[in-house]
Amino acid sequence: MTEKSIVAIQCVSRLVNIPAERQFRQWIAAALQVTAKPAELTLRIVNAAEGRNLNSAFRGKDYATNVLTFVYHEKKSKLLQGDLVLCAPIVAREARDQGKPLKAHYAHLTVHGVLHLAGFDHEIEKDAKLMEARETRVLAQLGYPNPYES
Repeated sequence: MTEKSIVAIQCVSRLVNIPAERQFRQWIAAALQVTAKPAELTLRIVNAAEGRNLNSAFRGKDYATNVLTFVYHEKKSKLLQGDLVLCAPIVAREARDQGKPLKAHYAHLTVHGVLHLAGFDHEIEKDAKLMEARETRVLAQLGYPNPYES
């Protein structure tokens, strides 16, 4: 990658145990290695109310979800541009319910969001397998287990 990525991180959630900014930057950088493209992105960690409002306004779903990705670049662009939104209370609840370490779940959802930014999707089974394989590879390089195994 010849160009440098620009990453802004905003944390408006008051929950404790949210990973440090340097961790998010490490996870984003690792995911961007897969894309071979630089990025200009903002990662925003929000509370349930903001997560619900964003999911409702942009996806028509009246509940907070774990991660949202907003893409602002053209499909063939050499620069990825967008916003990632992680809803801290949802991420924490999912990690607890699934018996996963919180940090590992944040890492997975951050990588997942960056791959969406790069155009990966999981609506079709073939695409989902490709995206999951990429996520799993990036997470393994970071020292985290496969999030799709129980």
